[in-house]
Amino acid sequence: MNEETKTAALETCLDQTDRFQELLQALAQRGDTDLERVEPAVREILKAVRAEGDAAVLRYVHQFEGRQPKNLLVRDYGGKEALASLSPNLRSALEIAADRIRSYHLRQVEQQKTFTYEEGGVLLGSRVTPVQRAGVYAPGGKACYPSSVLMCAVPAQVAGVEEIYLASPDTSPEVRAACHLAGVTALVDAGGAQAIAAMAYGTESVPPVDKIVGPGNIFVAAAKRLVFGQVDIDSIAGPSEILVLADDSANPDVVAADLLSQAEHDEDAYPLLITLSEEMAQKCSAAVEQQLAALPELDSRGRPRRAVAAASVKNHGHTLVVRSRERLLAVANQLAGEHVSIQMEAPEEIVDGLTRAGAIFIGHHTPEAAGDYLAGPSHVLPTGGAARFGAPLGVYDFISRSSLIGYSAQALREQARPICDLARAEGLEAHARAVEVRLK
Repeated sequence: MNEETKTAALETCLDQTDRFQELLQALAQRGDTDLERVEPAVREILKAVRAEGDAAVLRYVHQFEGRQPKNLLVRDYGGKEALASLSPNLRSALEIAADRIRSYHLRQVEQQKTFTYEEGGVLLGSRVTPVQRAGVYAPGGKACYPSSVLMCAVPAQVAGVEEIYLASPDTSPEVRAACHLAGVTALVDAGGAQAIAAMAYGTESVPPVDKIVGPGNIFVAAAKRLVFGQVDIDSIAGPSEILVLADDSANPDVVAADLLSQAEHDEDAYPLLITLSEEMAQKCSAAVEQQLAALPELDSRGRPRRAVAAASVKNHGHTLVVRSRERLLAVANQLAGEHVSIQMEAPEEIVDGLTRAGAIFIGHHTPEAAGDYLAGPSHVLPTGGAARFGAPLGVYDFISRSSLIGYSAQALREQARPICDLARAEGLEAHARAVEVRLK
């Protein structure tokens, strides 16, 4: 065990102490990001792409990625061939994941239906239609996240989106295979803020989209925030996080494994634990240290993993010890975690009281990793406490609604007086006259 790993232990804080209150307040504000630091550079990129189109995008791709794509938009991206080139096990895993994600989101379609009804001569309703184009961003380069492609693009496909573009630099065969399974129309061969700008504003090669979804680095997050209004976006994604809720029935090794499954994502990830006893806190902290030491230094693509996980645990790993299930629920709802794992007796009782969470993993046999890959719901979730108002990515993110209103002549006569009274109360005479001219 090296010295860095030795110091990477969960900080334990007891309820009703000054440190507990200080830490809880800090964690509740963990969604604060430093986007302002990169916004000037991102604004420059957005402005250039909006003015110059393809030329600006390709210039930034060369500057930041060291590449010169032959075509910025690639419709024939070889997804079927890429899928066939994968090992049988990986190909099967991607196909199973795509099928399960599609099956889950097909159920959401039932909740997004057009409806109409008639009430006193007035036709009312809501019409639901998919957006025409959606843009999905996926990190590229050394990163390879075909699961994120499936989790973003399959809900769009199920919603009925006509064209789905995936923006990612120098895509891997795994990502192209996922694109094929998810019905991606074309690839935008660029990353970073320049890719977001191309999809938001459109260029000679890339048609503008209606919505942009998917996680990225701080430049991507800043770009998404700045183009919001020109297009819709899903959210501003922050570092990944997991909140484990554990009582004495929990297995410390399982708790530690779940905490590290998110810690390995990013040095800034938050592995958090709320438990009911100091003894369980100590056991989980010891298990985290032990499992950290056993993690490989590098992953299969040569990227550091042990050091990343150790930094996450050291900088953001905390255990909050409370004395009751009621207090545990109150703290959990205040933190509004992205992933919340319930490793307690009678977990269904905790689920009923857990009102603020991105995704809830119920019981000792439900690893967070299942939600990342195969369970079915999209793993694109609100981070940084945004589960207070946000939601997982779903079919509802790729639809637009139109209100339907139709009056008969008799219905308008019956409602004309209150409509005109309200209009004139607001000083809008033309509104009132637009009603009265129809009565003559």
